[in-house]
Amino acid sequence: MRFAPDTEDILGFIVTLGNTVAGASRSGADEIGTPAQLTELLDANGYTGRFDRDERELAEVHRVRTQLRHVWSLDRDAAAVEVNAMLRQTRALPQLVRHDALDWHLHASEDDEPLAERILSEASLAFVDVIRSDEMTRLRTCGAPDCEGIFADLSRNGSKRFCSVRCGNRVNMIAFRERAAADSA
Repeated sequence: MRFAPDTEDILGFIVTLGNTVAGASRSGADEIGTPAQLTELLDANGYTGRFDRDERELAEVHRVRTQLRHVWSLDRDAAAVEVNAMLRQTRALPQLVRHDALDWHLHASEDDEPLAERILSEASLAFVDVIRSDEMTRLRTCGAPDCEGIFADLSRNGSKRFCSVRCGNRVNMIAFRERAAADSA
């Protein structure tokens, strides 16, 4: 399944943001625990618009991160209810925009809106595409029992089980060792 490029980009950003929580991050810590870390994440992902770079903005982004991660656990109908609430909350007004090196794509809020609202409104638009395409099953949590990572399975056959190669390799190594131990016993 392929979504529009801007939808895939936004889903990628949601996954990146969602996987900054302690249970999903590589470091095992909250990887946006400071405004400076949030700024790094936004810069690395080409996020534009207003940034206050303060503790209040960070707390609002943490709240939105939790809200977006929650959508991953919902079925299609429940996700539609949640996404509609997010669209109302942010007063989303989709518009085609072109800036920097990007071609025409959708923004749902003005650049001077608070960061958390912009993230939430743009994520809502991506979720609209996922729901309308009946592809909620592509939004998954990692199959590794010790990982809380999320991912959007954009593979052709939709068979991804892990948020990263690292998690897949770790689970496969554990299974290999268990089989080897059972064979030697």
